Amino acid sequence: MTFSTDPTTVLPSLTLLSHRVRVLPMDASSLVRMPENTILLLDARDDLASAKTLCRLLHASGLSTPIVLILTEGGFTVVNGEWGVSDVIVNTASPAEVEGRLKLVTERVITYNAAPNSAPSQGAEDEDGLIRSGDLVVDTNGYTASLRGVPIDLAYKEFELLKYLVQHPGRVFTRAQLLQEVWGYDYYGGTRTVDVHVRRLRAKLGGEYEHLIGTVRNVGYRFDPPEEDEAEHSAREAAEDDEHNARGAAEK
Repeated sequence: MTFSTDPTTVLPSLTLLSHRVRVLPMDASSLVRMPENTILLLDARDDLASAKTLCRLLHASGLSTPIVLILTEGGFTVVNGEWGVSDVIVNTASPAEVEGRLKLVTERVITYNAAPNSAPSQGAEDEDGLIRSGDLVVDTNGYTASLRGVPIDLAYKEFELLKYLVQHPGRVFTRAQLLQEVWGYDYYGGTRTVDVHVRRLRAKLGGEYEHLIGTVRNVGYRFDPPEEDEAEHSAREAAEDDEHNARGAAEK
């Protein structure tokens, strides 16, 4: 990702290696166009402020794409852990160093993804295609949603948008990402369409539940699952245990 009109000058050694490279402009809209299972090489040589902003947007969106910053030697003095990058490399690095750093970053990602509980939280879908989040139930097979057992009257795209957000609780999506994932393409005025559907969804969820679809300023939207406090959790577990014991007694 770079502002440069000649991408081959960003990290010249990369052109000597066999990696597949895709060049993207330095803006937030590029985040949705990044392929899966990739490493983002971020050109921070001339504009550290823009690079830091993009790093923050990437993390705010919930994407786990590893970032390797490309810097001049002077840039090393301002980069710290707050940037959330996987590695840094000087733009004059040799082909052997570039290959070595990319290999290490890839191995870290594989190790992280293989670790227990390392995957991003997903909305749990049961064998009947139901996703439950507090009082909200989304039936992915029946294309319906309900609150406290009461069906919500949703248009097709409203349901698709709600389903997609519920499937990725806590993850922030830009309007462009939602447009691509829910509508399947981009078109003029598309981001406004996302805003309109979000407003309709919130209205249909009602005042008590409209907060389930949160707004992240200057980024986009996310699904905020209801938090269940410890007392409620314990009470629910106790009720489930009592029900289970009662069923066992009845069967005997």
